[in-house]
Amino acid sequence: MNVLVIGGAGYIGSHCVRQLQAAGHKPVVLDNLVKGHRASVPEDVTFHEVDLGDAATVSKILKKENIDIVMHFAAFIEVGESMQDPLKHYENNVAKTVSLLKAMREAGVNKFVFSSSCTVLGEEAKPPFTENMPLRPISAYGQTKADVEVILHYCTKAYGMSAAIFRYFNASGAAEGGMIGEDHSPESHLIPIAIQVALGQREKMMVFGNDYPTPDGTCLRDYVHVDDLSRAHIAAFPLLEEEGKLLTYNLGTGTPASVLEIIKTVEDVSGHPVPYDLAPKRAGDVPAAYADSAKAKSELDWTPKYGTIRSIIETAWAWHQSHPKGYEDA
Repeated sequence: MNVLVIGGAGYIGSHCVRQLQAAGHKPVVLDNLVKGHRASVPEDVTFHEVDLGDAATVSKILKKENIDIVMHFAAFIEVGESMQDPLKHYENNVAKTVSLLKAMREAGVNKFVFSSSCTVLGEEAKPPFTENMPLRPISAYGQTKADVEVILHYCTKAYGMSAAIFRYFNASGAAEGGMIGEDHSPESHLIPIAIQVALGQREKMMVFGNDYPTPDGTCLRDYVHVDDLSRAHIAAFPLLEEEGKLLTYNLGTGTPASVLEIIKTVEDVSGHPVPYDLAPKRAGDVPAAYADSAKAKSELDWTPKYGTIRSIIETAWAWHQSHPKGYEDA
């Protein structure tokens, strides 16, 4: 199939592009490079440097490239920023998604894969998280993801389009071989921050709270490899052939790791110490968040290849060690 990957130069999108190629599909990338990296896109993949909100151009690309399915990864993801500047997130994550859906309708493309988040469930949800829990986000970012989920609900009913919603937990790791990986500026994700400390790029890191009701007092999170996420998306393609279909899946390993476990594993894999200081808890951080992915495993025949936190961190370490400055080294 011809697949338009919106945000295909970003972290998850670029990994999905390679998994699409491996599965025999033809990816086409659309990215404005505000957050993405041109070097992350293979040279043999058609690339359009276009903003998601440019509906007229997006519609032309959908027609020109004879697109069958659209995959959307082009959201702003910083939770803290979303609380400080919610309109920025609403414009990019909601308004521009509506513009994309309009362009798809105009071009006659009716299959859609959406990158959502476990943050749509909020702090009252108790793990393991299932797909039928109510949407109760506590951040502007989480609310934008929940809003698009609701929009897709009504679009599938009104227009006959089919859509798959994937709620990620903590996307992590890097492609085998270390060719592409995670490169955010500023970096806010735990594993790459710990690796930056191991590489000597940071003096130390912060651990926010150590008195949670967890085995070691630090937060538990579900880390899932970015390639495993990508393979789940592609596995949903056959199910989208049914008109008006709406699918929702949680994607995680179901086996959470604590902040201190992440630090210890990075030390073991890298062979370098990862010093840290304790800091007060952050507002909104729940003690534990991890997935029940039984539905994805059953309906998509999906099983994470990287089932342990060590296997995920090993791939991340390979990327960061060979590309200490990210895509500046590519």
